[in-house]
Parts: sequence; structure tokens; C-alpha cells
Amino acid sequence: MNERLKGKTVVITGASGGLGEKIAHLCAASGARPVLLARNQEKLAQVARQIGDGQHVDCLPIVCDLSRQEEIPSVFQEILQETGGIDILVNNAGYGVFAEAGEVSLADLQGMFSVNVVGLIACTTEVIPVMKERRSGHIINIASQAGKLATPKSSVYSATKHAVLGYTNSLRMELADFGVFVTAVNPGPMATNFFDIADPGGSYVENVGRFILSTDKVAQKIVAAMMTRRREINMPGWMNAGSLAYTLFPGLVERLGKKAFFKK
Repeated sequence: MNERLKGKTVVITGASGGLGEKIAHLCAASGARPVLLARNQEKLAQVARQIGDGQHVDCLPIVCDLSRQEEIPSVFQEILQETGGIDILVNNAGYGVFAEAGEVSLADLQGMFSVNVVGLIACTTEVIPVMKERRSGHIINIASQAGKLATPKSSVYSATKHAVLGYTNSLRMELADFGVFVTAVNPGPMATNFFDIADPGGSYVENVGRFILSTDKVAQKIVAAMMTRRREINMPGWMNAGSLAYTLFPGLVERLGKKAFFKK
């Protein structure tokens, strides 16, 4: 439970399953009203019903495709009309495709940047004026450990998450004087349907299965940090230590980690 969330409106992208769904359930359990954004209307409605039945909270499910950025302003206008304000935005939607740099299709390249970067920025742009005016709010961007330490077969995906981290770090400084918190979340691999697209052959999941994070644990960390000044959430700790080591000794980490990095 996070007592700070009582009566708050929390907008969550990618909320029809996985981490986004878990965050929505926990926010509702803490007394917040989740606004669920995703492409799949049927799954959104199902999650909203489950939260309504389990937590007796009125969820607001809205179909939104982040790759169609021209529709995002009207979506957020609808949210503001229905709720009167947005207290927290969780930019969770995103996907990846594992392929070597020379084999990534143009469609996959454009798709990952469209959703992971441009869609995230477009949603954030809609809430900035609202939060600045109220001098309160929290923007939480789900990045990745891949944004700190790029590995083979994730060149484009890592590039999108590097972009998210750069945007988040700049945004944090811009909004600090307005009472708006900005947090980057950098998880390692999680047990979601992410790998259905990223790793359809299953080799990566097979190789790193024992290191995969549970969405419950990641969601709990995120919800506990809501409406606090938490700068980053990095999970798991040992993987973040590797990312820090890479910052200090990139050549050494690349040499020592080469075999492990190619296990995708």
C-alpha cells in the first residue's frame, strides 16, 4: 500500500497485461484511480473489470495506439475531461526485436522508435502543462538496463532505451522547480510477453531464465516510489552493478562479458 496514492489519478500505458497490468492493480489497491491505455480493447476491458471487482475502484480503459501519435492529444483530453487531472503518468508501453544490426528491418526500426521513444514523449508532452500548473505530479518512464549496457542483437532496442534515459534525465531537471518528480525504471529481463516478439525462438529466455524478474516485484518497487523523489529504480542489483562497471571500464566489460552477451 502507498498512502500517497489515495484519490490520485494514475495513467498507465501498456496496461492490458504484464507490468502495466500489475501496476494498475497495485495502484487501485492503494486507493488510486487507474486510467488504462493500450491497443487491445478486449484485454483493457478485462483488466478494468478485474480491478473493479477486486478493488471496487472505477477504472477508465481507453484504447490508444502509441504509434499513432496524432491521436494522443485527444486521448489525454478525454482523460482530463473524465478525471479532472492527472497526478501520475507511467510510460510503460514498449517492445523490442532481437536481431543483429544488419538484419533489423526498417519496419521494426521505425516501430520500436515510434512506440518506445516518440509515443512516450508524446504522452509526456500532454501531461507536462497540467503538472506544471498544479505544481505537482510524477512521470515514471520504464526504460531498461539495455539503455545503460547495450549488448549484441539489441542495437536498436538499446538505442531506444538510451533515448528514453536521455529524455528522462533532461526532463527531471526541467521540472524540478515545479514540484514534479521524474523517475527512470531500468529493469532487466522480466517475465512478460515481451519475449514473444523479441525472442520468438525462445533461446534468450532459455539461457537467462533463472535471472528473469517477476513483474510483481518490479511493480511493487514502482508503486512504492510513486510521489517520491526517487531518481531511478534499477533491478536486479547485480545487473545494475554490471552497467555501472561498464560506464567505468567499458573495454574490460566487453571482453569479459562477450560470451554471455551473445546468448540471445
